Amino acid sequence: MAARTLASWLPQGLGGLQALAPSWDELPPDTYLRDGGRYRRRRHSCFVVEGPRVEATPHRAHWQPLEYNALHGGLERWFEPMLPQVTELPVWSALLQRLGAVCSAAAPAVPRWYVEAHQFRIDTADGIGRPTPEGAHRDGVDFVAVLLVAREAIKGGETRVFEAEGPHGLRFMMSEPWTLLLLDDARVIHEATPIQPLGEPGGHRDTLVLTFRAGGFQGPG
Repeated sequence: MAARTLASWLPQGLGGLQALAPSWDELPPDTYLRDGGRYRRRRHSCFVVEGPRVEATPHRAHWQPLEYNALHGGLERWFEPMLPQVTELPVWSALLQRLGAVCSAAAPAVPRWYVEAHQFRIDTADGIGRPTPEGAHRDGVDFVAVLLVAREAIKGGETRVFEAEGPHGLRFMMSEPWTLLLLDDARVIHEATPIQPLGEPGGHRDTLVLTFRAGGFQGPG
């Protein structure tokens, strides 16, 4: 979905979305990367969306089973939470409400959605950055929204989406800020290719990933 279409869904419009972008400059390093890389920064927070209501939950670890994440699965990863100056903006609740409505239209029997929000910055300070070091994968949820926030001085980062149980797929570049990709996690696997700098190292790719799951958050219990 093009940025202008997403903006038309929100009372705050494109300007409201752009007000979120500066917070990507304040992401702490991801210290859990098992490939030894230092190219990822992130924050993580959780919410419950039920109709027009958006409620932040107490901070919790991000956890995925090995079935869905062979590299980092089975590990409780405690990331720093998103900043209040992001999650308290009206556009933040409006975005989660609107995407929750889309998910509910596809799955009307689900009364509420358990949403994990991830702010990612993948940089090229060491020459290469990997948006999906675990490779092509599912997230173990119902729906996944991927929003491009920025691309700065990089090449690569192609998005690839393939049938989970078939041979067909799509490859494309998300290049316009606030472009939205919405995935049915049961039907497809997805990945983004590594990024490299254009010229001197230091470019980056910023994304917001929102996962929508029925029945509760993923956890080891």
